Amino acid sequence: MTFTMTITAAEADIDELGHVNNAVWVQWIQRIATAHWEAVAPAEHKAAYVWVVTRHEIDYRGSVVAGETVTGETWVEGGPKGARFDRHVRFVGDDGRVKLDAVTTWALLDRASGRLLRVRPEIAAPFFGAAG
Repeated sequence: MTFTMTITAAEADIDELGHVNNAVWVQWIQRIATAHWEAVAPAEHKAAYVWVVTRHEIDYRGSVVAGETVTGETWVEGGPKGARFDRHVRFVGDDGRVKLDAVTTWALLDRASGRLLRVRPEIAAPFFGAAG
């Protein structure tokens, strides 16, 4: 199941080279990942668990300037690996060109204790469009 959202680059997102700063791209990756969780997870999961990023692998493929809109897509392939899940992210410009490809690794924590938790099937199910 692919989750999408659009983001328009603001002046504050632009660096001295005139395009979206790399740190802003990382913020956008987090924004779309969090929005995906918020959109698909049942309320009891959102109350009990929190995801934290453990790794980003990013390929910057094109630049984006202020006022330009990109469409972000994110999806999860394969199952979790213990407490971790790999998430794919792609941002595409209005011109149809890929601006960024990334694979990020997220770990599931118990919100109350902060401890790592194994991603159980019912927690993973919403990422694949199945009922949780």
